[in-house]
Amino acid sequence: MILEEKIYLWLLLLIPVVILLYLIFRLWQKRSRSRFAKPELLIFLSPNKSAFKPVVKLLLILGAFASLIFGLVNPKLGSQLETVKREGVDIVFAVDVSKSMEAEDIAPNRLEKSKQLVRQIIGNLGSDRVGIIAYAGSAFPQLPITTDYGSAEMFLESLNTDMISSQGTAIGDAIDLATGFFDDNQQTNRVMFILSDGEDHEGNVEDMAERAAEAGIRIYTIGVGTTKGGPIPIKRNGVVQNYKKDSQGETVITKLDPAILEEIAKETNGEYIDGSVTAEVTEKVQEELLTIEKTEFEAKQFADYKSQFQWFVGLAILLLLLDVFMLERKTGWIRKLNLFNEKRKTEE
Repeated sequence: MILEEKIYLWLLLLIPVVILLYLIFRLWQKRSRSRFAKPELLIFLSPNKSAFKPVVKLLLILGAFASLIFGLVNPKLGSQLETVKREGVDIVFAVDVSKSMEAEDIAPNRLEKSKQLVRQIIGNLGSDRVGIIAYAGSAFPQLPITTDYGSAEMFLESLNTDMISSQGTAIGDAIDLATGFFDDNQQTNRVMFILSDGEDHEGNVEDMAERAAEAGIRIYTIGVGTTKGGPIPIKRNGVVQNYKKDSQGETVITKLDPAILEEIAKETNGEYIDGSVTAEVTEKVQEELLTIEKTEFEAKQFADYKSQFQWFVGLAILLLLLDVFMLERKTGWIRKLNLFNEKRKTEE
């Protein structure tokens, strides 16, 4: 499903405003009536007035308004799945989610900066396929190779430093896991981007990089952080409570270590990229991807999208008709039930 005009979704923000104004009006109305007469007299003067029907009518109008908004957005559904030929490169993003990535020596912090870089790179891609790996003390497959960039951005947003319990920075495991992401049958050109501060605690990186090179994977490393470094904040509800300390009680300062990232890139015929400036990174990535030969592959995608706005417009019309024909006085058969002992109150 795709939403053709997403901008109209902002109109939904008017609904809570209308509800708030309605509540203010009802409160003013209640106070005005209480100054005019006692509740018992008001019931006597207007015995057929319903207390809940005005609320129902408001809900009907709001429902119609929301339906019209979705009609303007015009959701479209793919009516058939077809296989298409595309040319591109298979790209795997390996994002470091270890605790050191919470350091704020680069705004807003290293992890958020990494996600921002990946988001920008994906946004500039054409027909390439992408996959995502998260790693800390171990590597975890987040998204397999796909042409669905929307899903890639959704999974990217879910990355955080608490998703992998074992801490550390096992870059080697991420590289090893990436080798299984690519489809050997299609023999597409393979690229991997590692976004990290370069602090590796697991070793075996050289061996893994060598295996990746043998598998035809070109690795580009993007260093996120500064060589000056910064402390690792310990937060609660988004507020910094303290900073991580070592066994001697000293504040831990985590620093960008580009040496190991440069070595990995060199081993696989890739390149190390400084991740400080987003625009420069995306420009450099585009230049590098242009030098890589595109390979034809098959991909399944929904086609022949059909507009669904008419269903929402029809629902809006139905809700408005219900509102028109619903009167604010009490319904006869409900009144006869005397659910709230209204007759007794009136007699008294």
